[in-house]
Amino acid sequence: MRIVVALGGNALGKTPQQQLQLVKNTAKPIVDLIEKGNEVIIAHGNGPQVGMINLAMETASKTDAKTPEMPFPECGAMSQGYIGYHLQNAIREELLNRGSKKPVATIVTQVIVDKDDPAFKNPTKPIGAFYTEEEAKKLTKEKNYIVKEDAGRGWRRVVPSPIPVDVAEKETVKTLVDNGHVVITVGGGGIPVISEGNRLVGVPAVIDKDFASEKIAEILDADYLIILTAIEKVAINFGKPNQKELKEMTIAEAEKYIEEGHFAPGSMLPKVRAAMKFAASKKGRKSLITALEKAEEGIEGKTGTIVVQ
Repeated sequence: MRIVVALGGNALGKTPQQQLQLVKNTAKPIVDLIEKGNEVIIAHGNGPQVGMINLAMETASKTDAKTPEMPFPECGAMSQGYIGYHLQNAIREELLNRGSKKPVATIVTQVIVDKDDPAFKNPTKPIGAFYTEEEAKKLTKEKNYIVKEDAGRGWRRVVPSPIPVDVAEKETVKTLVDNGHVVITVGGGGIPVISEGNRLVGVPAVIDKDFASEKIAEILDADYLIILTAIEKVAINFGKPNQKELKEMTIAEAEKYIEEGHFAPGSMLPKVRAAMKFAASKKGRKSLITALEKAEEGIEGKTGTIVVQ
């Protein structure tokens, strides 16, 4: 089977040192899937990492006039590079430990979005540092940032979160996968770009990694999209006495649960939406939402939540 695995933030940690240790554990269930003869493509989030890079560059530019401020798309590219570096080394080592010389590569990936996406008129994704209201107003005036108050913790810059339309490097990814390579792609949802003729222009935005993973899974004609998270199964009435874990959801059932408000917008909702979109895209395609260490069992039908047409 051809499988796209979307890694959640819990698989990566919040600092380079923590990430370097965590990816060793992350590599094991991924290589388990490869050992079973599956073609595995890996996607991942970058929330903490891109925020850290953006904040570091912003802070450095304030204290040293010679240090340039780094545009947000470039911060996304940096995060793709260093997360990919850690992941590909960990997966390569695990493969070699098991006697496999299968090559592993990270592709710095640009994801094309529509310049007329409604998200550009309503930025919602908070990034970077917290500011006082006074500092936030100053940033709005000096840099044209859009800032919003974030849950009583201070003010933050917000950027759009547009829907992915296409993947610029899709032919490269497909060629590598078709030739037996393990590929890490659309990291952090990909670097968001808009198309201007033959030119791709980076935009300050964050693409949801679950939707980017779904898009590359469609493009590569994958059989399975596995969205990995901190929990083993999707649940309705989460955290309540009548909580119920779901073994399987049809698209219609998932839509009903969404309408009833069972899935939180900032966590489970985009995962369920992406899983539904992939399952609906072609007959026979399935999505699985489960915990990292349960991926193999989930494909065997022993655990996790399967989303089907």
